[in-house]
Amino acid sequence: MNNSVTNTARLLGAGLRALLVLTVVTGVLYPLVVTGIAQGLFPGRANGSEIKADGKVVGSSLIGQAYNLPPEEGRETPAPDLKWFQGRPQNGLGTNSVNTRYKLVLSGATNRSGDDEELVQWVKDAKAAVVKDNSTDTYKVKPSQVPPDAVTSSGSGLDPDISPRYADLQVHRVAERNGLSTAQVRKLVEEHTEGRTLGFMGEPRVNVLELNVALKELTAKS
Repeated sequence: MNNSVTNTARLLGAGLRALLVLTVVTGVLYPLVVTGIAQGLFPGRANGSEIKADGKVVGSSLIGQAYNLPPEEGRETPAPDLKWFQGRPQNGLGTNSVNTRYKLVLSGATNRSGDDEELVQWVKDAKAAVVKDNSTDTYKVKPSQVPPDAVTSSGSGLDPDISPRYADLQVHRVAERNGLSTAQVRKLVEEHTEGRTLGFMGEPRVNVLELNVALKELTAKS
């Protein structure tokens, strides 16, 4: 009986010591070492790829945002603030969308087939809106100029980037709304266009938040 109690106590003691050691190593030391290495090698990424404007964090370069006018009573969906570059539409353009206006509660695709009637109508409505919103008195957008990413969301619905084609399509409207020349705004787009990763992966892209931060700075100087 005494041997049984002694063995049980010994096993419990060994188990508690192992628990304590593993807790310290894997729960304290390892996270501290990994965090320290990350902060030393790439602090920007380790801290969430933050983007700052006027000394304040305004978002992450990894997550898209909506650029809308303040909500109005009776308006079902927010209206875009057309002085800013606009990102890709959220998943689904209706009220039953999976991810509404880049809110982070949900992330995912609509999972609708390409011939789904409601999805087809959403795309048609989005295309008509892009043509209308980006046409100015001196520049008219043609439906054939609208790229796919202007009327479709990404798989997550949170894509922070748009294609250079879509950014260029918005140049005339953004210039007019901000009292800038198209040359100034187009230069901003060119400066914020990134090529393919490592020269062969993905597609050229423009980060919308970074572009709008630069636009705000340019407008303030003008």
